[in-house]
Amino acid sequence: MQVYVEKPKCTGCAHCFDVCPVAVFQMKDRTSPDANADVAPDNDKWTGKSEDSVVAKWSSVQDGHNHFHEKFEGGSGGISVATQGPSCILCQACLVECEGECIVITDDTNNVYHSIYK
Repeated sequence: MQVYVEKPKCTGCAHCFDVCPVAVFQMKDRTSPDANADVAPDNDKWTGKSEDSVVAKWSSVQDGHNHFHEKFEGGSGGISVATQGPSCILCQACLVECEGECIVITDDTNNVYHSIYK
């Protein structure tokens, strides 16, 4: 199983981190040297800028999450990194909980799954 996060779309909501039963995801500070420690392709790595459409959608939402905050604190903020992608059991919990619709999973038969927020 291959799992990665499209970092420019990640809001830092930490839903993936909270729901994953096998701890595929870790939350990192956006300035952390290992913020790109998953298999995301170059165009999906964190370069310091969030995708404009995702920011427009989530920056003013008041739902108790620290959207787009630099540091992971208080259960949200920071950025998600799929550091344990091979551990994924394809339960798909992260795919329906991801606010930024930024998780990509490729299974062992090359089927690709993208998150779609419920």
